[in-house]
Amino acid sequence: MQEGLVRQAASPGGAQMMRPLSSMEPGRLRAVDFVLTDIDDTLTTGGRLPALAYAAMERLNAAGLTIVPVTGRPAGWCDLIARLWPVDAVVGENGAFYFAAKNGSGVTRVFHHPPEERRRNRARLDSIAEAVLADVPASRLAADQVFREADLAIDFAEDLPRLSEAEIDRIVACFEAAGAHAKVSSIHVNGWFGEYDKLAMTRRLFQERYGLDIAAQNEKVLFVGDSPNDAPMFGFFDNSVAVANFARFRQRAEELPRWLTREEGGAGFAELAEAILAARKAP
Repeated sequence: MQEGLVRQAASPGGAQMMRPLSSMEPGRLRAVDFVLTDIDDTLTTGGRLPALAYAAMERLNAAGLTIVPVTGRPAGWCDLIARLWPVDAVVGENGAFYFAAKNGSGVTRVFHHPPEERRRNRARLDSIAEAVLADVPASRLAADQVFREADLAIDFAEDLPRLSEAEIDRIVACFEAAGAHAKVSSIHVNGWFGEYDKLAMTRRLFQERYGLDIAAQNEKVLFVGDSPNDAPMFGFFDNSVAVANFARFRQRAEELPRWLTREEGGAGFAELAEAILAARKAP
């Protein structure tokens, strides 16, 4: 059924069918030098990072590919990820910053907003949190909110039974009524002030760290994700892939990916990594 889904918005390659990953041309996979990946329900399965997904990152890294998680997760988590995972950098809080670590040199932290603006926005977001919790009593702040620098995350499925679509819509409406951006992931509604998203900060990271224009050299980059907040990435990258569980959220997605893995979550990421590595070994 997934193979018959139709892209509902234009992208660099035009509207087309989402196809199984197995149909992706080996030459296209061989050209990839950078793998960008969401974390929750893309690398993880059931809230855990399985060994096969972490091992897949290590294998890609050992083969010379550059891995960059692009996530809605908080600054506190991203500091650890940049330091300890086999990745070169990480974009966090839906584009609020990028962190990059180098052995012996600590972590480079680049934010969209300066500290004073983040402090002002935090007060505004705290007011939104009060409004959301009053309007949707079954919701609550995400457990990782204490580690966030720039956004507000409302949990609708991570540490409590999944809320209804109507309740999720009401959370989004609270953000938008206050003039904030709101994006739905597989577990949270994230809201923030400022004109940025995952794609905008990814573009900045590539310009500043790799000297690469991702519009001009799109074929070198592959993005894999799973949820509606990945839409800017799905729409921009010619090599856009979703793990199979994306099908649960397709009605909320403004842009659809070009390819789908057979497996869900971390197993889907490992499937993708194997396809890339096999293509690079092929004559």
